[in-house]
Amino acid sequence: MSANTVRTRFAPSPTGFMHVGNLRTALYAFLLARSQHGRFILRIEDTDQARYVDGAVEVIYSTLKAAGITHDEGPDVGGDYGPYIQSQRKNLYLPYAEQLVAKGAAYYCFCDPQSQSDEGGDTDSAVSGYDGHCRSLSPEIVKANLDAKLPYVIRQKIDKTGVSTYRDAVYGEITIENKVLDDQILIKRDGMPTYNFANVIDDHTMGITHVVRGCEYLPSTPKYNLLYRAFGWEIPEYVHLPLIMGRDTEGNVSKLSKRHGSVSFEGLIADGYLPEAVVNYIALLGWSPKNDRELFTLAELEGIFSVHGLNKSAAVFDYDKLTWMNGEYLKALNAEEFARVSLPFAQLHDSPLEVAWQLIAPLLQQRVGKLTEIPEKIGFLSEQPEYSAELFYNKKSKATPETAKAAFDALLPKFEALNDWSIEALNGIMSGYAEALEIKLGQVMWAIRIGVSGLAVTPGGPAEIMVILGKAESLRRLCAASAK
Repeated sequence: MSANTVRTRFAPSPTGFMHVGNLRTALYAFLLARSQHGRFILRIEDTDQARYVDGAVEVIYSTLKAAGITHDEGPDVGGDYGPYIQSQRKNLYLPYAEQLVAKGAAYYCFCDPQSQSDEGGDTDSAVSGYDGHCRSLSPEIVKANLDAKLPYVIRQKIDKTGVSTYRDAVYGEITIENKVLDDQILIKRDGMPTYNFANVIDDHTMGITHVVRGCEYLPSTPKYNLLYRAFGWEIPEYVHLPLIMGRDTEGNVSKLSKRHGSVSFEGLIADGYLPEAVVNYIALLGWSPKNDRELFTLAELEGIFSVHGLNKSAAVFDYDKLTWMNGEYLKALNAEEFARVSLPFAQLHDSPLEVAWQLIAPLLQQRVGKLTEIPEKIGFLSEQPEYSAELFYNKKSKATPETAKAAFDALLPKFEALNDWSIEALNGIMSGYAEALEIKLGQVMWAIRIGVSGLAVTPGGPAEIMVILGKAESLRRLCAASAK
């Protein structure tokens, strides 16, 4: 492999669902690799066994697959740099930590866990409360403690003087005072590495050239760089991503959480959004293309993505904007595909209307922003809502309850006699009535629409609704409307 090959990675922890922030990190790392003809690696970082969630790894795989984000190397596809699961690499980390001890860049810490405020070690904070008690133990005491098999952790030994400066592709030059950096734990008492140590070792040994992650890691990055320098390794390029925020009903903006709505990929799909629309929308949360275009296929994003388009400012997750974008994707589907993906959301299983889905779906395709809107839009087909005769008033078409009653009296016998219960035949009867009386067709349509639906706004016109309901149910509803 060429030394210039871009290699990025997505390294999630299997601790729950896939948050949209995780998905965006995966997407940008994937797009960066693809745009540079590089390789994208999936690594499962399961060193934090206390927070491990059964089934979370499968969620990671299924989410990436549904989003179209394919990895070139990983636990399920293999590669030259495996294993790609950190717990299976456990024996790799301690020797590296011991190298740092030998170099004076790390030390054994025998303190009681209660005094080690960061015993978990899997924090992205740069600061902890450890007082450095074991930092200057004599070699003799260290040897005696090790010989006595006292439990220990290995901590990074950080020079507290001066500053650490590095460059980020998004935020530019970042400077942190070394005095605020903690002597973070590298190896925990159970022998497992902390995230902060394992990700450095793994990124180096896997040849990662660009590290894409959230901006919450900006303050802790100097600690990683000190590890790279202690080993004499080349430091990768950093691409830190802005936060994703949410806006509540009062307009207040805060870090995106469940109180704002669905925040996982699975949740958004369950809410009726297409995977392609979610990916397209998330791609624009913190990244701007060179033009004003907003709708992109994943393949198109692969060709145009650049880290130069990433923004420093936080992105606000706008569910209304996502719904608009999803509606555009739904409209672009062919009729058969829309009918297929929308049927599970229609809640018509074992309903008489299920067999009429091929007639119902085309009425909805141009009218829904997300698929979960469908049951509300078609509920009147299963059960007509209660409504008042006042609904027959419509100023635009000069419709009134009286004009509606006249239309029912004239049209009901014609509908009853109709053998060809089709949209064309029904529309022909209504058009003929309007022409004969020289009135607006809209006046007639309004009366029949209200009569068969009980609503002022419906997907589809009265003829379409009557064909879906069938002759018997349509006539029953119209007779009830006439009685109003």
